[in-house]
Amino acid sequence: MSYGTVGSLRCVTLDDVRGARKMLSGVARVTAMEGSRYLSRLVGAPVQLKCENLQRTGSFKLRGAYVRIAGLLPEERSAGVVAASAGNHAQGVALASSLLGVHSTVFMPKGAPLPKISATRDYGAEVRLHGQVVDETLAAAEEYAAETGAVFIHPFDHPDVIAGQGTVGLEILEQCPEVRTIVVGIGGGGLAAGIAVAVKAIRPDVRIVGVQAEGAAAYPPSLAAGYPVSVEHPATMADGIKVGRPGVVPFGIIRDLVDEVRTVGEDHLSAALLLCLERAKLVVEPAGASPVAALLAAPDAFEGPVVAVLSGGNVDPVLMERVLRHGMAAQGRYLAVRLRLTDRPGALATLLGVLSVVDANVLDVSHVRTDPRLGLTEAEVELHLETKGPAHCAEVDQALRDAGYVVIA
Repeated sequence: MSYGTVGSLRCVTLDDVRGARKMLSGVARVTAMEGSRYLSRLVGAPVQLKCENLQRTGSFKLRGAYVRIAGLLPEERSAGVVAASAGNHAQGVALASSLLGVHSTVFMPKGAPLPKISATRDYGAEVRLHGQVVDETLAAAEEYAAETGAVFIHPFDHPDVIAGQGTVGLEILEQCPEVRTIVVGIGGGGLAAGIAVAVKAIRPDVRIVGVQAEGAAAYPPSLAAGYPVSVEHPATMADGIKVGRPGVVPFGIIRDLVDEVRTVGEDHLSAALLLCLERAKLVVEPAGASPVAALLAAPDAFEGPVVAVLSGGNVDPVLMERVLRHGMAAQGRYLAVRLRLTDRPGALATLLGVLSVVDANVLDVSHVRTDPRLGLTEAEVELHLETKGPAHCAEVDQALRDAGYVVIA
């Protein structure tokens, strides 16, 4: 592909995105667009979900990886490619390389989820586990590239990758031509930059809103400074957008074409994942749910029709369990209480009977009899309950107090 030039950087154009789309024909799926009645009522305008979680490999990453590798010269392909990733990019590079007959080596952190390691191998990559964090893994991959001549495939900081991701934007305009706002998660920035290039060239009136996790939000300070700056020790459950520094190429595009970058907290991320699962019947990873989190956090801030890009669905089952519990707690659907009761036969059964009357589901009971704080005939019980929301939590608490129990917490 050929690119225009801005300063010393090659910029991506609409023609590049259209060329990437031709290249991806028969490779990447045109993913579904699903309406959400719940979010539409909340926002007060139609909300559509662009389901890149249903893309091959479970995320949009295949698009950019395939375009990047397909554009290599024959001698570059013969040397193979190398990448570093904890998940989605690894799988995208692995499948793209297999489809193109190119050997791929993917470095992954030692603590990467086993399902992601297994999937990357199944797609055909040679997986090497190195380091505890992605920065260490990235350094190992770059060293391997220098030693072997393998081409390093960056997850977001390359024009070919951005052009490939931009094909999502073309599909959005065709599937929802009346769209007024597109909301998309931002890590390094490749997806948001690609969508912005495609959409703004055709529909400059469409507002594009990027979303970052509060604990890994490198774009707001970078945009304020006018150049990419690093966030030390980024921390968020949304590992797909946990990037400490924007890419140089996507930063310039996002600075010029993305209208706003918002941040969301962990509570809204977990609530968004839970909503996607319960209401839309879609398995979405926390990073993929970040646009939905932004809608939940500030539903009045978006002009409709809105398209929220669900960028990926590769969530580790262990993390899924933790996030769902966190999301249910954030919605007031879990209640933890400690109380004291008389240590006598049947006392616990009587307590559970009170909870049964108010329809609270007991998930866990911890019964303590030996503690210096307790009287001779006292016992302390800690209960973890599943409830129907904040109002039900208040009802349960009141029922326990009315029954004479001393609620400690």
